[in-house]
Amino acid sequence: MGVKAMLPSYELGFYALVVTCAVLYSGSGIFEASRDSMNRKAFRDGIKPGWHYFGRKMDVADFEWVMWFTSFRNFIIFALSGHVLFAKICSMTVPQHRAVMYMIYGVLAVLGSMGLLYLMIILSHCLVLYSVALAKQKWLCYVAGLCCLASFKVEPFGSWQSGFVTGAFDLQDVLFYGGCTFTIMRCMSFALESSEKEEGIYSIFDLLKYNFYLPFFFFGPVMTFDQFHAQVSTRELRRKDDEMKNIRVNALLHVGAIVAVDIFFHFFYILTLPSDLKFVNRLSDWSLAGLAYSNLVYDWVKAAVMFGVTNTIARLDHLDPPQPPKCITMLYIFAETHFDRGINDWLCKYVYDHIGENHDNILKELVASTATFAVTTLWLGPCEVVYIWSLVNCFGLNFELWVQKFFQLGPFAKLEAKLSGAMSRRIRAAFGAINFWAIVLYNILALNSLEFALLVTKRLLVMGFPVSTLSIWFITYCGVQLIKERERILAIEEEEKGDKAKVE
Repeated sequence: MGVKAMLPSYELGFYALVVTCAVLYSGSGIFEASRDSMNRKAFRDGIKPGWHYFGRKMDVADFEWVMWFTSFRNFIIFALSGHVLFAKICSMTVPQHRAVMYMIYGVLAVLGSMGLLYLMIILSHCLVLYSVALAKQKWLCYVAGLCCLASFKVEPFGSWQSGFVTGAFDLQDVLFYGGCTFTIMRCMSFALESSEKEEGIYSIFDLLKYNFYLPFFFFGPVMTFDQFHAQVSTRELRRKDDEMKNIRVNALLHVGAIVAVDIFFHFFYILTLPSDLKFVNRLSDWSLAGLAYSNLVYDWVKAAVMFGVTNTIARLDHLDPPQPPKCITMLYIFAETHFDRGINDWLCKYVYDHIGENHDNILKELVASTATFAVTTLWLGPCEVVYIWSLVNCFGLNFELWVQKFFQLGPFAKLEAKLSGAMSRRIRAAFGAINFWAIVLYNILALNSLEFALLVTKRLLVMGFPVSTLSIWFITYCGVQLIKERERILAIEEEEKGDKAKVE
């Protein structure tokens, strides 16, 4: 109830005004804190010389982002540009063998960047999981796949395998673990899909073509084998209407996002500030809330740019890759909280939906979510922070269902039925605002530190009560109402498209 309920335009306008003013006020506090802390000794490692003509230094605390656009930039451009040109030639000359050509190029690129021993490690894991797939037993595929994943995430096995890779450069560890762990997830998808194949099994070359598709190899996203195999096997390569225009627009948006982040890092030190808890503790509650929220938004932007670049290349290759993650600004429920849509799709298909089915049963949901976060913990790498992150997010996901079931009981259902759609929407938005901050507080555990998460929680819920707590809750409520309005418009558009399709 209340999904398509409309609110008065003046009410929505008021909500938009409140959110805009709050963001500007919080942003001004972070800007002043960044300006005042630019030359602090504690921030020397996180803030480096930047735009001298503006008198600004740059936040360089994110190692990956800095390396992608400095020393590793040329390699990325060279490798992916080569793939685009190679793929275009193959699509024009031998479209029926383009998957094989992609595989050859991917293998050569991996060999050239990481060396022969790394390639042998990858091939050995592919061979192991292919051999397991021959048995066509799902449980065996899960056991073997998770054991292979653990061999990269649990010591001393991970260090032992990484020790075989010779040479040293800035992103060697990132490429090593990225390529290896994504390989295991792809191999598990291949094995699980093969076990469901009614007759025979997919060949080892199908697995290699799937795994060594270069745009997805090191950084993902994970595309399940059934989708990749069906799309890459298509011989008739046709573009949809305005597809190339959309690809160009998306590419320009990603370039714009990169420039925007670079500008942002010169004026807002959102990644370095949380490293000094004494300094952060002097910030106002509003600035502290904005700092926590900004960290989640930035991580989404980073994921959107990384997957957006690889997805754009995949679309040029006539593939339909997983959608980019949903921005933290546009969600308020745990079920949609993910920064990697490919991993989320993989987990939903092979674990979460497989066990939880329709997600109506509380016990099945608990087992499904526990299993899902257990696999996610192994994927991220077992450690104290990841354990806590998994525990609280698993609780949040189940708590949503418990609350939903509780309010579906007779007395509450009858009470809501008596309310107007608009009032029902307002009540749901109030609970959604609480959920929104639960998502923020639970996820800054992994993005920053446990100490910073505890500091934000203490300041907003204990020391800031009641003024800051209720004020931020009301502002978040206004934001959730704006999200609900967007969802309402999208739901109406989808319904109109469905009605139009039925008429045609």
